[in-house]
Amino acid sequence: MRQLLRLKYFALVGGFFLLASFSSDKGKYYEIAKNLEIFTNLYKEVNTYYVDDLDPSELMRKGVDAMLASLDPYTNYISETDIEGYRYYTEGKFHGIGAEVKDAQNRLLVVSVIKNGPADKAGLVPGDIITKIDGEPTDGRKADDLLPVFQGVPGTSFQMTVKKTNNKVQKLTITREDVDVKNVPFSGMLPGDIGYISLTVFSRNAAANIKKAFHDLKSSNPNMKGLVLDLRGNGGGLLSEAVDIVNIFEPSDVLVVTTKGKVIEWDRTYMTRGNPTDLEIPLAILTNKNSASASEIVSGSIQDLDRGVIIGQRTYGKGLVQNTKDLGYNSKVKLTTAKYYIPSKRCIQSVEYDNNGEPIHIPDSERAVFHTKNGRPVLDGGGIAPDIKLEAKTDLPIIKELKKQFVIFDYVTKMVNSGEKMDSLELYHFTQFNDFLNFLKTTNFHYETESEKLLNQLKEQEEKDGLKHAFDNEIKTMELAIQKKKALDLSQSKSIIISEIEKEFASRMYNVEGQVRMSLRNDDEVKEAIKVLSDTKRYDAILKKQ
Repeated sequence: MRQLLRLKYFALVGGFFLLASFSSDKGKYYEIAKNLEIFTNLYKEVNTYYVDDLDPSELMRKGVDAMLASLDPYTNYISETDIEGYRYYTEGKFHGIGAEVKDAQNRLLVVSVIKNGPADKAGLVPGDIITKIDGEPTDGRKADDLLPVFQGVPGTSFQMTVKKTNNKVQKLTITREDVDVKNVPFSGMLPGDIGYISLTVFSRNAAANIKKAFHDLKSSNPNMKGLVLDLRGNGGGLLSEAVDIVNIFEPSDVLVVTTKGKVIEWDRTYMTRGNPTDLEIPLAILTNKNSASASEIVSGSIQDLDRGVIIGQRTYGKGLVQNTKDLGYNSKVKLTTAKYYIPSKRCIQSVEYDNNGEPIHIPDSERAVFHTKNGRPVLDGGGIAPDIKLEAKTDLPIIKELKKQFVIFDYVTKMVNSGEKMDSLELYHFTQFNDFLNFLKTTNFHYETESEKLLNQLKEQEEKDGLKHAFDNEIKTMELAIQKKKALDLSQSKSIIISEIEKEFASRMYNVEGQVRMSLRNDDEVKEAIKVLSDTKRYDAILKKQ
C-alpha cells in the first residue's frame, strides 16, 4: 500500500512537471510540485522520528484542516466519517441511529431522538447518558468520537450502555439504518386564517414537500389570507431546491440567483422553470442569524422581487458556492468556487469572520446599495436584513447560558421523570416557575456578563500595576451592582424561560412537531407575521418604493 501511495505521489508530481513544461504559467506549477514534495518529506520525517507515537491520519487531518481554515469557513475536508453529515444536507437522510448526542458537563447526553428511528426503537430517550459502547467505557470521549460508531453500515448492530433518566443502567442493542429526516416537520393554520410551513433543511424534495403542504393548507382552508414560511435556523442545502421554492410564488423564467467565480465556464444563471403555485397570496418569511445559504437565496430573492415581507433578524451572510470533489478513499473536499448574486445583483456574503467562523458585523455605511424590483433600497454583504426587524429574545446572555449549560434540558428531564403529562399542546401551560428556580439553586449554573469579564480584567491589571486593593471599594460596589442586575435578568426573563421549558417539554411528548407547534404560541415573529399578513395596506406599503 505504501509503495502504491508513493507511486501515486510521484505520478502526481510528475504530472505537474509535465504540465509546467507546456504551460505559460509553469512557475506556478513548479511551486505546487516543490511544496508537495516538501510537505511529503516533512510528513514522513515527523511520523518517523517524533519523540511520541503519532496517529498519521489524525496528524494529516490537522494539517489539512489548518490549511483550509486559512481560506473561508466553508471550504472543508470531508473524511469518510464525515460523509453522513454531508448526506443529510443533500439527501435529507443518513446512515446512523437517529439520535443527537452532545457534550454536557462531562456527560455524553442524548438530546434528541428521531421518532421510529433505530435509537427510538431500541428505547433510547432524551436525557439518557451514554456510559459504554460495546462494553468500553466512554470516559473522556466526546460526542464527535461516537460518530464513526453511529454511522456504520445499515443492518449492523452495536451495544450501548446508558444511564437512564431514572438513574437505572440499561444495555441497549441498536441496529443502524438509513434514517430519513423530514425537511418539513410541521405545517398548519395560525390565527386569522394564516398558513404556516416550517422548513428545516434544503434537502432533496424540499420544494415538493412545501408545495404539497401549501396545497393541503389551501384545500382545507379556502379562505387562507396569507402564508408564513419559517426558515429560522435553516442552514441551507441544495441550491436547486431554493430555486424551486421561489418558483412556487414566482412565474417561470424569473432570475433567482447567479453564481460567479474564477473559472468563467462554471458561472451559472438559475431561473425559475415551472408553473407557479400561487402568485397572489401575501407571503412572510421568518429568518434569524442561523438562516444561511439556500435560506438566504430564498429570502433574498423574495425580498428583491418584492414578493413577500422578511421578518426577524439579519441572516448569517453565506453567499459562497461550494462544490465537492472526490479525493479517493471515500473522502471529499468541499471547495468554495463562486459567489451567489441574487436578483438585485447584490452578494449577501459576509466579508470577514471571527476566530469561530462567525460573520463579523459590517456597518450599513460600508455596504453598497442596490434596489429591489419596486425600487426599494437594499444592502449587500452580511446577509439579508429583514423588512421588519425584531429582537431575538433567546439571544439574551442568561437564556443562552441556561441552554448552553443544559439547565432547562435537565429540568425538563426531571419533569418527565416526575410523571408530568401534556394531554394537549394547545391547553398546556407551565406554571411551576418557582420550582424551576429551586432546581436552579441545586445546579452549578454560573455565567459571566461582559461587565464581569471587564471587571476581572481590571483586577488582573490592577495587580500587575502594583495597585492591589487600591480600588477595592469601587470594585465591590460594581460587583454588587452586577449581581443585582443578574438577579433582575432572571426575573425579567421569566416569560422567555417558561416558553423554552414548554418547547422542550413539548419535544419530549410530541417530538419535533410538538416543539414547533408549542413554539408558535409564544412566537413574536409569528405574531408579527399574522399582523402584517392580515393588514393589506401595511403589507403593500412595505413592498412599495420607499
